[in-house]
Amino acid sequence: MLEEKDAMKMLEETQAVLHGHFLLTSGLHSPMYVEKFNVLQHPKYTEKLCQEIARRYADANVEIVVGPVTGGILLSHEVGKALGTRAIFTERENGKMTLKRGFHIEPGMRVLVVEDIVTTGGSVREVMDVVKEQGGELVGVGLLVDRSGGKVDFGIRTEALLHLDVEIFSPEDCSLCKEGKPFTKRGRTGK
Repeated sequence: MLEEKDAMKMLEETQAVLHGHFLLTSGLHSPMYVEKFNVLQHPKYTEKLCQEIARRYADANVEIVVGPVTGGILLSHEVGKALGTRAIFTERENGKMTLKRGFHIEPGMRVLVVEDIVTTGGSVREVMDVVKEQGGELVGVGLLVDRSGGKVDFGIRTEALLHLDVEIFSPEDCSLCKEGKPFTKRGRTGK
């Protein structure tokens, strides 16, 4: 069993937790950024993290795991491997999340959605919509990191390996901008 402190240790060891002034994908600003690929570039850590997500859903009779491109590809593959199921991913086409490459979900199929980092939950909701459109039955959401402070609610069982309560700001209300702090470059920092 992997506990939150273990997940945090992996993120710290790989310098996946960064501090500074960041522009998030959602357009919001934050003093902390989790650079998921700093941990996901290590197969041994990715496997351990995904095995824990799989362990938490071992009793849910998951038939397929789906995640959004890009980090979700690695997660769905590893969680699917651990659960012994198929693993697919969604992509954007003309701005809309969709299944491509011949991927499909049979009606009634039990689906686990996985994602790396959640702040607002927008991408997960889009994947959930794709699952519903295909007639899949959502059994849960598995996350590496919930950085929403517990504010994101998907309406179904959600398991996060790490919970962070990180301040986020709209650009007009950002205290870091008001202090004149420049955005921090993302990526691996020196030791």
